[in-house]
Amino acid sequence: MLARPLAADSFGTRSMCAFVDTGDLSIVIDPGAALGPWRYGLKPHPKEVKKLEEYKAEIVRSTSKADLVIVTHYHYDHIPRPYEDVAWLKGKTVMVKDPENNINFSQRSRAHLFLEQLRRVGCKVSVADGQSIKIGNTSIKFSKAVQHGNSPKLGYVIEICISKGNECLVHTSDVEGLVDEQQLSFIVQNKPDIIICDGPMTYMLGSRFTEKDLEKSIKNLMKVVALCRPAFLVLDHHLIRDLSWRDRINALITYAESFNTSVCTAAEFSGLSYEPLEAMRKALYESCPPDKEEGIKASEDENV
Repeated sequence: MLARPLAADSFGTRSMCAFVDTGDLSIVIDPGAALGPWRYGLKPHPKEVKKLEEYKAEIVRSTSKADLVIVTHYHYDHIPRPYEDVAWLKGKTVMVKDPENNINFSQRSRAHLFLEQLRRVGCKVSVADGQSIKIGNTSIKFSKAVQHGNSPKLGYVIEICISKGNECLVHTSDVEGLVDEQQLSFIVQNKPDIIICDGPMTYMLGSRFTEKDLEKSIKNLMKVVALCRPAFLVLDHHLIRDLSWRDRINALITYAESFNTSVCTAAEFSGLSYEPLEAMRKALYESCPPDKEEGIKASEDENV
């Protein structure tokens, strides 16, 4: 089984898009990417805008060749925006988070716009929540809706398990470090070898993410390591927006080493350069101030 992140925060853009090829079929999970509209009181730097364009192009290239597309929820770092051309999704089979149930108002509105985009290009759409399918020797399981992080205020997401033979991968979507038992149980039940997981939202520690949330997240991730013994625990997305993330989860990294589990970013897992550009935004502005034209272009991104 080939697993390859296509875009990620450690690559320089907000995303958890991943490509999986089992031999029976190829799958793209969450074909979207975006930029944080504000960080340190600054809008995206032109270098961030350039990276976003590069990775969106890679998402389009890979998805246009994929057999199946999966959408875990309806935030714009996981799906295209309503004004974007989605011709590259023409005729695709798309399995989506339920757009009507276990969903907040914002995501329901975005879901309807996205589903209309898919309808216009002739996609075959079905609801994934709690379902299981088998194609050839590949099994795909979808969790029931779980919280987007530590509260239902941001809505719900679905987790995905893809397995073939003795190989198994879980993609958690936006769980913000497994702060909830339902998020955790889906992983433990499936015992994956590779986990692509949204890490704790430590860049908002003290506001939307508490010390208690972080403690619970590390405890749950340690449970995953002990019970599943994965070869790779790929932590990315919300976690990488904190330049001090390694210090925050050092106890987990050390614990995982005793089980021969590699805790790594999507960039490290992929053998690519580590470029947490959003977290570096202040330094980017200081080292490479954008000219007026670049600054205007960089400010056009909307909230995710």
